[in-house]
Amino acid sequence: MASVVSRGRGRRTINEINMVPFIDVMLVLLIIFMVTAPLIAPSMINLPSVGKAAKQPDQVIQIVIGKDESLALKIKDKSTSLVLKDMASAVAQAQAGVTNSAVVISADKSIKYESVVKVMDSLQRAGIQRVGLSVQLVN
Repeated sequence: MASVVSRGRGRRTINEINMVPFIDVMLVLLIIFMVTAPLIAPSMINLPSVGKAAKQPDQVIQIVIGKDESLALKIKDKSTSLVLKDMASAVAQAQAGVTNSAVVISADKSIKYESVVKVMDSLQRAGIQRVGLSVQLVN
């Protein structure tokens, strides 16, 4: 609100902003931050180091789910087709002699996610530990 100052002959309005309330609020905020800053404890984040990476698997068993939801088991260059109920036993047989083995599930982008979950569930029920998903598209 503009105030009116009378000086001599005429009246004149003062068009200035009152900075005192602004400065008061800023000083109160400064005091609050100065008091609370020492109370905040810095947290430590443990980042992984290069030497702690998992060992690469000796054998990679790939389960390919096709567009028609057919299953194929690939070990190196050999590919065999199979059904869902026989898949877990076939993977267990393939892992029999190898100590460090991983199973990778590759699926076509047009199939339902439910099919991938069924394959993962059957592998988990069979006790197969190291199961991953492929991020490459299968044609």
